[in-house]
Formats: sequence, C-alpha cells, structure tokens
Amino acid sequence: MARRLDLFMVMLLLAPLLTACASSVTPPARYLLPSVPAAGIPATPVVDIQVDVPQLAHFLDVDGIVLQLDDIEMREARDHQWGDTLDRQLARNLRSALALSLPATRITRASNPSREVLTLSLDIDEFQGRYDGYAVASGQWQLRNADNQLLHLGSFTQSAALVDDGYPALVRALGQAWNDVADEIAQTLQNMGYAR
Repeated sequence: MARRLDLFMVMLLLAPLLTACASSVTPPARYLLPSVPAAGIPATPVVDIQVDVPQLAHFLDVDGIVLQLDDIEMREARDHQWGDTLDRQLARNLRSALALSLPATRITRASNPSREVLTLSLDIDEFQGRYDGYAVASGQWQLRNADNQLLHLGSFTQSAALVDDGYPALVRALGQAWNDVADEIAQTLQNMGYAR
C-alpha cells in the first residue's frame, strides 16, 4: 500500500512538469509565396492556355522549405514549412503572373484536356535557398496543343539574392525568382506568337 502511495505521489509531482513540456512545443512557422496581383479576364481572348500543376523534383515535394547547405547537401526545414503544397502555390502564382503579362490570353488551371487550348507544363528541378545567399528556381517547361503535340520545349534558371537573413527573406526571394521565370515564359510565348 505504501509503495502504491509513493508511486502516486511521484506521478502527481511529475504531472505539472510533463504538462509544461508538452505545452512549450511551438508549431512550425508556415509560409506562402508572395501573391501576384490578379489580372482581369480578357473580353475576347486570342488564345487559351491552361497551366498544369508543376511536377516537383522528389526532394522538393515536402512540407519544409528546402535549403542547399553546400554543393551536394540539401536540408528540409523542420520548423519552417509551406502553408500550402509547393506545387499548387507555384501553379497559382504562375497563372496570375502570366495573366498579367499576357492580357489578351486567357490563363486557366488545367481541368479539361478536351478543350481547344494550349497546355503549359513544367518540371521543377530546383526551388530552394542556396548557401551563397541566393534563392534559385530552375527546370523545364513544355507547350503542347490540344492534340498533345509539342510546340515548344524550354528551360529556365533564375535566381534572386536574399536581402536579409531568415526564412521570410528566403520565401520572398523564391517568389521573386519564380516571378522572373513567369516573365521569361511569357516573353517566349509572345516572341513565338503563341500568346499576346
């Protein structure tokens, strides 16, 4: 009986300590790429382009923001995570940026492959902070017609310098690099006559 009472007293004394430890755990910080202003819908679009959700390299398809620590080591942040999946954020920002740059083109999300539209798809190889103080975005993009014929294959590599330390500065720099990718794609589409 005395032993049971001692065990009960120990548990009673440890309960506040365990509760304090459990309540001191802070949830990870969550980040979204900076939003791009929405563009108006063209009254009579010249071209319709639907944007597929990008395919991410495996190491990027994670919750945490990725840092490249040196030439070979990648690290996913445990306490600094994306607030939405990265592929959806990239697609959403790309659609908004293209709609701003190409006012005579209707930019939509990929939802109906049977429509007579062009389809833009991307493979993302890099989208991380780098040890030299830059955020990088690189990969390939394809433009296909409604019959799935390849009209253009392009690659992109953009970087933006971090203006400050910390994850908020990294996320803003990644957003800038992604906006530069969108500008590059929009310019190519205009130059080739696929969009206006």
